[in-house]
Amino acid sequence: MTDSDSSSDYELTLSLDTLKALQEFKLEEDERIKEFEKLEQEAEKKYELSKEKREMGMDLFKEDWQLSQFWYSNDTAETLAKALLDGCDENTYIAVVSAPSVYAAIKKIELKEKLPTEHIYLFEYDKRFEVMAGRDHFVFYDFSNPTVFRDDLKGKIDRLLIDPPFLNDNCQLKSSLTAHSLLKYKMESNSEKELTKNCVPMHRLISCTGERMKDIMKKAYKGIKVTDFLPEHANGLSNEFKCYADFECDQWKYDSSDN
Repeated sequence: MTDSDSSSDYELTLSLDTLKALQEFKLEEDERIKEFEKLEQEAEKKYELSKEKREMGMDLFKEDWQLSQFWYSNDTAETLAKALLDGCDENTYIAVVSAPSVYAAIKKIELKEKLPTEHIYLFEYDKRFEVMAGRDHFVFYDFSNPTVFRDDLKGKIDRLLIDPPFLNDNCQLKSSLTAHSLLKYKMESNSEKELTKNCVPMHRLISCTGERMKDIMKKAYKGIKVTDFLPEHANGLSNEFKCYADFECDQWKYDSSDN
């Protein structure tokens, strides 16, 4: 066999392997699409994700980088979920904005214990997540129209996690308009001091975004500070992320180096 014959056989083998990989990828995508079509059909009947599906969490949902989708790691999502839930009661209203992996973590917690409140809403641009939250608790949200959403939730939210999808001033400022529209403490006097039945402050605000957004975050949100909790993403990101909040808890303290 000549060198040229050997090279041709190698290239043919490589091409067949590549073709096989592409076929497997297409089959996987076709199965994913069929699964979502089934879930969407069942969602119309007020379907709730089965125990098995909730255990899978974000594994059901492929990231769309064009929408700047980067899911949090399981540990980060669980930490943020617990910070939202800790100490709240049946009258607490919670909103998770543009952070579906945190909502998925809440649904996982629900498998092990009864959630303290049923008033937990997911605000999200990607309508796939309606099958996770359910029609009554899913709110379509586009940050470019920051106050265009259900009127019944405006000024109603006690605890808010908002994760602006893009690291630029425009997105941060528009997201802050959403936050101020949702939060109750801007609507009622002394509501920041309101306590739950568990004697924990009812109000909590969390925003996870880039470290370089610190200055605009402090301008946009009264009382928000950098914490010592560092959010991590499942697939990694080159940008350094920070967790900003206007409270301390078991999950984090304020960053002592933040001025």
